[in-house]
Amino acid sequence: MDETSVPPLRAVVIPVTPLAQNATLLWCTRSMRGALTDPGGDLDRLIEVARGHGVTIEKLLVTHGHIDHCGEAGVLARRLGVPIEGPHPDDRFWIEMNPMIGAQYGVPGATAFEPDRWLHQGDRVRVGDLVLDVLHCPGHTPGHVVFHHPPSKLAIVGDVLFQGSVGRTDFPRGSFDDLVRSITTRLWPLGEDVTFVPGHGPLSTFGAERRSNPFVGDRVLARA
Repeated sequence: MDETSVPPLRAVVIPVTPLAQNATLLWCTRSMRGALTDPGGDLDRLIEVARGHGVTIEKLLVTHGHIDHCGEAGVLARRLGVPIEGPHPDDRFWIEMNPMIGAQYGVPGATAFEPDRWLHQGDRVRVGDLVLDVLHCPGHTPGHVVFHHPPSKLAIVGDVLFQGSVGRTDFPRGSFDDLVRSITTRLWPLGEDVTFVPGHGPLSTFGAERRSNPFVGDRVLARA
């Protein structure tokens, strides 16, 4: 595809829930149709941000099943009349526990839901005229996925990777070895110039993390 035919992507990060989880409003500037990724809570705020940018939400995208990322996704989907895509089906058990876990973490409206589309490695999702690649990146949770838009060099990575850190792996079915494998075999090959939106905290690039991340930096892994 000719680069001039690729519609521009815009994205705005919106921290939500008491856990300051980074929901992201991303949209196609050609069609002004967009998606909310990991809309875990603060639904009125998310809707207002989309309205303020003139974006019509056509779907919700979920990276994994933890309540701060998807606790109220089912509620928002019904409210907007839009589908949910993601995560990978291996996170079904986490989504089913949303009502039980939600109150413990300050998301009392958390509900279980069934995504309209479970996602797998190599799938693609459409947002307006944009096409995002799906990468299955287990480790933090078994069904975690990442959304990557190659033309924009942007990735939504959820809790796989953070600036200077990585996702916890002490939850049920978490695995540090799987997490490192996901990062090094599926994220690093995307390119050092890819900017990523983590599930919490500031943005970074894969190149910066390869140089300095104390868990998965190149020098650290070379000594392992």
